[in-house]
Amino acid sequence: MTKTSFKDVSIDTVKEYWNQRPCNIRHSPAAFGTKEYFEQVEQRKYFVEPHIPGFADFPDWKGKKVLEIGCGIGTDTMNFAKAGAQVTAIDLSSESLDIAKKRAEVYGLQDVIHFHQGNAENLSSFLPFEIYDLVYSFGVIHHTPNPECVVEEIKKFVSPESELRIMVYSKVSYKLFWIMHEEGIWDMGKMDTLVAKNSEAQTGCPVTYTYTFDEIRELLNGFDVVSLHKTHIFTWDISAYNKYQYIKDPAWTNVNDEQLRKLEKELGWHTLVKAKIKTHV
Repeated sequence: MTKTSFKDVSIDTVKEYWNQRPCNIRHSPAAFGTKEYFEQVEQRKYFVEPHIPGFADFPDWKGKKVLEIGCGIGTDTMNFAKAGAQVTAIDLSSESLDIAKKRAEVYGLQDVIHFHQGNAENLSSFLPFEIYDLVYSFGVIHHTPNPECVVEEIKKFVSPESELRIMVYSKVSYKLFWIMHEEGIWDMGKMDTLVAKNSEAQTGCPVTYTYTFDEIRELLNGFDVVSLHKTHIFTWDISAYNKYQYIKDPAWTNVNDEQLRKLEKELGWHTLVKAKIKTHV
C-alpha cells in the first residue's frame, strides 16, 4: 500500500490550522486563562488520556534538561516544570505558545520555562545549541510535512545518555475504522487522507501521518528503539463529551477495563515510543 505524502503542504498552512484552534483549548467551560480553566484542561486531558503522565514520567526529570517539541497550550510543559525539570518548549503555533506562556504566568513558572516559536523541521535555526536529557514530543511530529527532518534536527540536541520519547498515531487502529464508518468509505487506499481530515477535534487537519511499528523504526533512523506499544481507544459518547459529560458510547458499555487494555495493545490510536541515539554504526 502506497503511503500518502504530505510533503507538498506548506508549513504556513499547518501553522494557520493550529492557530485557529489550539489543541485542547475547549477542554474547559471556565473563564479562559484563569487557573480554574487551566486546571480543568489538565484534568480532562489526563482523564481521557491517562497514559500520558506515566509515559512522560514527570518526576524522573527533576533537575534535568527537557526539550518539548510541540508544547501546544502547555499541559505537559507545566508538569515537567512543576516536577523540577529545566524546560525548553517550542511550538509552531504562535497562538498556542501565547496560551502556554499565559499558563506559565498563572502558575508562577514563567522564569523556569524557556519558550521558542518556530518550525521543528528547522529546529537548530532558532534554538540555541544545548544537549538535553530528554526530548519529548507527544502527538506532534506526525503533523509536520517532513517528520524525518524533525528527527534529524533532534539528533543535534541529544547525547548517548539522552532519551527520546514521542507519541505518533498508529496506522491500524480502532480510530481508523471509526473514521471509515463515519465517512462511509471502506477503502484502505484512502486511509491516509481520511485520517488526516478526521484526526483532530477540529476537522480538516492538513497533515497527519500514521505509522506501523516498522515505519516508526524507519522514521527514527539513527536511533535505537528501546520500546514501543499501542494504547488509547476513545470510548466516550462524543455528544455528551462535548458537553463535559462522561458517558460511555453504547459500543463500549459492556467492555471492562481489562478487556479494553487488551484491545488497545492491538488497536490503540497512540503509539508510545522510547528511543536513544545509536552509539554504533
